[in-house]
Amino acid sequence: MDFHHRYFTMESILSISILIIFLCFGLVNGQNYNVFNFGAKGDGQTDDSKAFVQAWNAACGGEGDIKTLLIPSDTTFLLQPIVFQGPCKSSSIKVQLNGVIVAPSNIGAWSSPSLHKWIGFSTVSGLMLVGSGNINGRGSSFWEQNLKASQRPTALHISKCDNLRINGITSIDSPKNHISIRSCNTVAISNINLFAPEKSPNTDGIDISNSTNINIFDSAIQTGDDCIAINSGSSNINITGINCGPGHGISVGSLGAGGAEAAVSDIQVTHCTFNQTTNGARIKTWLGGQGYARNISFEDITLINAKNPIIIDQQYADKGHLDVEESAVAISNVKYVGFHGTTSKKNAITLKCSETTHCKDVTMDGINITMADGGKPKIDCQFVDGKSSDTDLMRDCFKNTTSSQSRMSVKNLSTFSTIVAVG
Repeated sequence: MDFHHRYFTMESILSISILIIFLCFGLVNGQNYNVFNFGAKGDGQTDDSKAFVQAWNAACGGEGDIKTLLIPSDTTFLLQPIVFQGPCKSSSIKVQLNGVIVAPSNIGAWSSPSLHKWIGFSTVSGLMLVGSGNINGRGSSFWEQNLKASQRPTALHISKCDNLRINGITSIDSPKNHISIRSCNTVAISNINLFAPEKSPNTDGIDISNSTNINIFDSAIQTGDDCIAINSGSSNINITGINCGPGHGISVGSLGAGGAEAAVSDIQVTHCTFNQTTNGARIKTWLGGQGYARNISFEDITLINAKNPIIIDQQYADKGHLDVEESAVAISNVKYVGFHGTTSKKNAITLKCSETTHCKDVTMDGINITMADGGKPKIDCQFVDGKSSDTDLMRDCFKNTTSSQSRMSVKNLSTFSTIVAVG
């Protein structure tokens, strides 16, 4: 063997050795934690929960920069109810979901079917849940038994996770709502897909509560309940580029159930489409509630045969308490600007506000809604104080409902014209 050949061989061996050391270092020191390396089978039949927990504990316990929990593509992993618990030692944890995660095949196969969550993340700062994979909650067996919402699990429950990012994933057939965001600060959700049948109960897309600084954009939500629901304790929520439908629209509330005090503020919904939804832009509160919902705007909204494009409903009530209204969640500074498209309901706009507080500082501009069958839709107002640059549209509604003697005004929307052009 000559010198050059010997040198080349030694150089090759050295390169391979360095590569092996690098790969081992990456595995041990937390760069990538492949669930297969912790015993996952990925056959869609074997319970891989234990392997996922072990992989998570290794990633979460590793110090330093970003650690990645890798869920490989072209594989299916069966998980029982599972919680990925923090806090973690690293500055950020990435869950790279490229494969498929499935729930047990039916309610009888769940280890704990009464739990309120299937996959949970708790107290993990800098969590990233990204990838082209999907999770399938196989919720049909729960729906068929007509179980209460409290008896069905959320597919993805995330709590106390600041600086959260969710991108690219798909959720299918959650037994209840697809994603819960609770007590989180600074969240970005983008390019996700949430799917469930139109008749599936309580399958909200994204529920937000007690959370701040949330951005949700460029996603498709087709489900059986609210595409996005914003609950008490939430503020500074920006929602844009959402294709919603079927579903119940984008809702603030319901707020104030059981006399509770609600606090929701600074909500912006822009450039969204409601396609054959039962509602569009909705605010809903319970009779007897307290607190406020304020600084809320819906702008540049496209409607495709939406049933209730604009609705405020402050008449939610428990049975037996329909005539009691000692207090109400105060609704103020609400804007509806640049709605265009079709509706399937005669009363396209319903502003049913509380006599106790009224809905105050409501702005209605640039509304161009027509009936899908060519008819002329109407507006129904109760106790609304507001303004509109389209004086023909809202004159009677706003003027008369400022008086506590007036209960209702109905006016044709045939005179609607687009006053404000929203880009």
